[in-house]
Amino acid sequence: MRLTTKGRFAVTAMIDLAMRQDAGPVTLAGISQRQRISLSYLEQLFGKLRRHEIVESVRGPGGGYSLARRAEEVTVADIIIAVDEPLDATQCGSKGNCEKGQDGHRSHCMTHELWATLNQKMVEYLDSVSLRDLVEQQRSKQSQSAVLRDTRETSVAQGITARIPNSVFDMARS
Repeated sequence: MRLTTKGRFAVTAMIDLAMRQDAGPVTLAGISQRQRISLSYLEQLFGKLRRHEIVESVRGPGGGYSLARRAEEVTVADIIIAVDEPLDATQCGSKGNCEKGQDGHRSHCMTHELWATLNQKMVEYLDSVSLRDLVEQQRSKQSQSAVLRDTRETSVAQGITARIPNSVFDMARS
């Protein structure tokens, strides 16, 4: 299986969009800056996502993109398929003509069914993960790191700070 940057970047950009769309349309320039993805690449991806009615664009000042459907209705498979990302682990591109048989006809290779089943399972899994699931996962990660930051800030605010010398002269004084 090969999932290229096209699919990865599309999913990442969609998570970014879904996390921020409550404040209004999200600009591709903002996504580009936050996620370090080329703006021209995002424009190509979002053109495809718009054609598949996953996102909608708002023109003019304050414009950008927003979800065309609710986040729980958009799956990772929808996003990857929209940007033309093939999910295929077979060598033949799922066509079943892996090799020529002795009679000259095309036939499946010995492992074709294995890889075709893997393709099916990948699509089923990606279809079971919604954009909302990924947004909630990211927000959970952010709140956990915020708790860690708050704990450290509280310790400093309560006067529990370590006196660390910042020069050899401070070291000599202590």
